[in-house]
Amino acid sequence: MSIAISIVLYDNGDELIEAIESVLAIEADFQLYLIDNSKTNVLKKYAVDPRITYIFNATNLGYGAAHNIALRKSIEQRIKYHLIMNPDVSFEKGTMEKITGFMDDHPDIGALMPKIYYPQGHLQRLCKLLPTPFDLIGRRFLSNTQWAAHQNAKYELDQFGYNKILNTPVLSGCFMFLRTAALEKTGLFDERFFMYLEDYDLARRINRFYRTVFFPGVSIVHGFKKGSYQDPKLLRFHIQSAVRYFNKWGWFFDQERQRLNDNVLKQISAPY
Repeated sequence: MSIAISIVLYDNGDELIEAIESVLAIEADFQLYLIDNSKTNVLKKYAVDPRITYIFNATNLGYGAAHNIALRKSIEQRIKYHLIMNPDVSFEKGTMEKITGFMDDHPDIGALMPKIYYPQGHLQRLCKLLPTPFDLIGRRFLSNTQWAAHQNAKYELDQFGYNKILNTPVLSGCFMFLRTAALEKTGLFDERFFMYLEDYDLARRINRFYRTVFFPGVSIVHGFKKGSYQDPKLLRFHIQSAVRYFNKWGWFFDQERQRLNDNVLKQISAPY
């Protein structure tokens, strides 16, 4: 087996159907793990194929901790690649084979994120700089101010055309294609992050040993509901994760953040 895939579930409904259909169309050998954090095992009904393993936790472990269950299995079984994928993601046949081929050709890449679209067809701008506290506060609480708009334009890399490979320490956990050997060097998701920013933390650690790239050669579709903008409970998780992230990496004095962000901006401004 060359690819393992994990999807973390929590009371998900029909959105999971397209994700599973996309995975089952993969022609390479794979194993799909459905890691269920729900209170009941109703979602076991989606384990419709012998290549799908359903794991019921009976409690909400959190996003990273649940994915780590499958990631440990990939490391133990010496599986070459592991895809972290959200249940509201779908992709066309052949997508996974193209990503795997690209990773095979570039062993210096430890993690990859493809071009990602909303279901309506417009681009999700998920390539970003490593955040400062000002970035996250401005985006969430001061979005109507001119200062926050200017800050957010830089943070979201408004000048980036999404038309070339970008080595960036920020990758979205909605679809994160990982080289398992990289995880052996860096460790898995930090389980102190219950939800949110665990993907930034992992990509940043991998970037110390490998390139972590945005790859525009393939694309996927992602629902992207922005739950913390609608649910106060999720907003609380987001704030808690932000505090833990900055406690870990530095609030206002983070030399590595400055160096990595400068490198991203230089890549964007380069002609090729």
